[in-house]
Amino acid sequence: MQTFRKNERLCHKKSIDELFLNGQSFFVHPLKIIWICIKEDVESPARIFISVPKRNFKKAVHRNQIKRLLREVYRKNKSILYLYLTERKLQINFALIYTGKVKLGYQELDGKIIQVLDRLIKENEKIIS
Repeated sequence: MQTFRKNERLCHKKSIDELFLNGQSFFVHPLKIIWICIKEDVESPARIFISVPKRNFKKAVHRNQIKRLLREVYRKNKSILYLYLTERKLQINFALIYTGKVKLGYQELDGKIIQVLDRLIKENEKIIS
C-alpha cells in the first residue's frame, strides 16, 4: 500500500484544468489543497498533483527537494485516505501546493499531511451528506 505509481499522479492537462476551475480548496499552513470528486473511472481512488511555486523558491534544487519530501510523506500516509475512499467507492483528484517561504522538515510535513488527509475526508463527508 505504500507505493506511489504513475496512475496515482495527476498528469493530464484536462484533469488539472478541471481541478483548478471547479475544485474546492482549503488551507493547512503551508499547504493549499484544491480538490474535486470525480465521476470517471480511474485505477486509483486518489490522484495527486504536487506543486512548489518558483516565486517562493527560486532554485530548482530546493523546489525538487520539497516536492520529493511531500511525495514521500504522502506515500507513507495515503492509506488513511485510501481506506475511506475505497469503502465508499469514491474517487478524488487533488493538488497539494506548498505556499511556505521556508523549507519544513520531514516530521513537520508528516503532521501537516495527516491533517490534510483528515480534512479531505471531513470535507468530502460534508458534500455527501
